[in-house]
Amino acid sequence: MRKILFIPLYLIVLCIGCKKETTKQAEQIVKSKPTVSFTFDDGITSDLAGYQFEAWNQMILSHLQKENLKAVFFVTGENKLNEKGQYLLKTWNDAGHRIGNHSFTHPNFNSDINSAELFESELKRTDSVISNLSNSIKLFRFPYLKEGQNPLKVDSIRNILSRNNYQNGYVTIDASDWYVNQRLLKRIKEVGVQKTALDQFKDFYVQHILERANYYETLSKELTGRHISHTLLLHHNLTSALFLDDLINKFKEEGWNIINAEQAYQDSVFTKIPAPKFAGESLTWSLAKQSGNYKESLRYPAEDSRYEKEKMDSLGL
Repeated sequence: MRKILFIPLYLIVLCIGCKKETTKQAEQIVKSKPTVSFTFDDGITSDLAGYQFEAWNQMILSHLQKENLKAVFFVTGENKLNEKGQYLLKTWNDAGHRIGNHSFTHPNFNSDINSAELFESELKRTDSVISNLSNSIKLFRFPYLKEGQNPLKVDSIRNILSRNNYQNGYVTIDASDWYVNQRLLKRIKEVGVQKTALDQFKDFYVQHILERANYYETLSKELTGRHISHTLLLHHNLTSALFLDDLINKFKEEGWNIINAEQAYQDSVFTKIPAPKFAGESLTWSLAKQSGNYKESLRYPAEDSRYEKEKMDSLGL
């Protein structure tokens, strides 16, 4: 005869309470650590320095899959209409990554020749390319992080975003990975892959990204009083293909929590929209500029090749 085990109700209540407390403690642990997510811009469909497009694209996806991470991939639309472009969208969409809008031709909206009307056209043209994807998301990443050269234009563009049910796909950690990639491709073209010091490029790349991440983490914590969920700007390029796994490991070693990008965008910091006169660059930079407390320390542009050139020259990279 089986014995029936009776558990007092108060013990069940206590156990439920313990579970809630454990969950709460786990959330507090996550929030007590710097937190980062990965976003990627552009969407190149060409072979790079001897690496076939399909191969190096898959390398990025494999790095993310290995860590069970989901990114937001902000794509330009112009080169996504052909077979390779459609293949690129499919590989990222099928892997569960969200696909955002990065304009059609990647214009700089701080330029007088690129109007708010052009912005609407750019937005809609790429939306028509990606809106049928199961993982498309209504986030727009500004090319060069330039949102308009004056408050009137910024307001006009923001109204266009709103009318089209889009939100700004803000960056909170900006860096110059594109410049490291540019230098790497140049070196490989000059001497070939075998004679290129890939480890040295990797070390510089990882150190550079972590340095900028720590800078923006410190700045954002001063502004908000807490660890926000960061969105790191990277590019769909060879440095991401070759070094993303090392970058992820370094973030972990340095005590960072890594989450999915869509989850990061749920952070309340992304509801803090800077006044139009402070728009542009990363969200962290804009909020710092708006605060008026960093007049001497904020550089413009926030990130650029000019800040890394001398360092890379001195290292022979």
